[in-house]
Amino acid sequence: MIKENQKYFNRLHVLLDAIVIALSFWLSYLIRFDSGLIPTRGYYPTIQQYSRFLIFIIPAYLLLYSTFHLYAPKRFLSKRAEFTNLLKANFAGISGTIVIIYITMPSYFSRIFLFLFSLTNMTAAYAYRCLIRRWLHDTRKRGMNLKHVVIVGFSPAAVAYIDRIKANPQWGYQIHGILDDNVTQDFEYRKIPWIGRIDALTSFLAANNLDEVVITIRLQEYSKLEDIVAKCEKSGVHTKFVPDYYNFISSNPYTEDLNGLPVINIRNVPLSNTGNKIIKRTIDIVGSILLIILSSPVMLVTAIAVKKSSPGPIIFKQDRVGLGNRIFSMYKFRSMGVQSAEKEMEGWTKQNDPRVTKIGKIIRRTSIDELPQFFNVLKGDMSLVGPRPERPQFVEKFKEEIPRYMIKHQVRPGITGWAQINGFRGDTSIRGRIDHDLYYIENWTLGLDFKILFWTIFKGFINENAY
Repeated sequence: MIKENQKYFNRLHVLLDAIVIALSFWLSYLIRFDSGLIPTRGYYPTIQQYSRFLIFIIPAYLLLYSTFHLYAPKRFLSKRAEFTNLLKANFAGISGTIVIIYITMPSYFSRIFLFLFSLTNMTAAYAYRCLIRRWLHDTRKRGMNLKHVVIVGFSPAAVAYIDRIKANPQWGYQIHGILDDNVTQDFEYRKIPWIGRIDALTSFLAANNLDEVVITIRLQEYSKLEDIVAKCEKSGVHTKFVPDYYNFISSNPYTEDLNGLPVINIRNVPLSNTGNKIIKRTIDIVGSILLIILSSPVMLVTAIAVKKSSPGPIIFKQDRVGLGNRIFSMYKFRSMGVQSAEKEMEGWTKQNDPRVTKIGKIIRRTSIDELPQFFNVLKGDMSLVGPRPERPQFVEKFKEEIPRYMIKHQVRPGITGWAQINGFRGDTSIRGRIDHDLYYIENWTLGLDFKILFWTIFKGFINENAY
């Protein structure tokens, strides 16, 4: 069912991409040479001369689209992932086109034309993909083009899987039942019934035309896994496995090949890669220097205001836990009166806290008190973007109470982060903050860092939870 549909859909997708590439090519020619919008000097080639290169360009782009997984099923593919893959494919395509044209082909190819083609093709390809995505989602919500599934084993993994399927009808999944050895005959979960024991799997697959079997057996039942997989493969049905330990493994674990033995890494940390570390550290150094220069007038005025507001030092140093669980001194403009170490360790600042000075309220609410942390970034204690560092006493507390809390110390802490731009600042949910920190750690890209920095301008400076 779905396999046949996907095959025909992919063929249509390839045909549409070829048409879009050709139309983008011709439209770019018209804009560059025939529209009168861009001046031309002397001779320029005919559209027939340009069009002959489509014989090479169209197959090359289609091959790149396939290489960058643009013909993969779209049920779970996010818009961002599809846009990123399309951007990569088009960048590789235009780069290759430029190299080939300027090495082996006539010199009359216009650089402006190539820019227009790249921009037009990228825009048109993404626009029509968005239309296809919307059409597919609407079609599946109406109960068409469904993927028919049965679940083997009822466990917390099964609950999590069913909950997500039910919350996203646009994915187009219809779950026909649950096979399990440990529930009663009248059992059902979210209107999905128990349909038999696991040993009835072979007969059920023979009697029903299914697209997929999802194995979600309990951890203590993993001895049955090999037999279940063998039955599924014998029936020719696509099989997926949702591990019962999903709650502590990364959402995108990577596998290493140890002489034919697959080794699953529990935690995927892109910033453990040396190249990624160098790139991020370079941006931190350059960025912190620029930001220190740009913010120096504000820091100078703030320093004078803090000094006049109350007795004590201008800069407040506080121990925080950073990369590799190392303690470092984090800098802030002092926003409170001088207090003893014991008093300071009592807890977070509360609303209308008498310890906060008048100037302190302003600089805390606007995050100006955080500006000295650019020097922490320059020193290497912190990064511009990353999980916010916490005080040692709270780290000791949270690591016992919150699963996976200590994973945040596998990367440098940041001045701003994914949790902060999503509203988790100050006196907010620690669990929510950690969930967002873990997402950042496991899904880090340079683009995500720039996105966080961009949104910090609009969401990160004014903090309603800073008292």
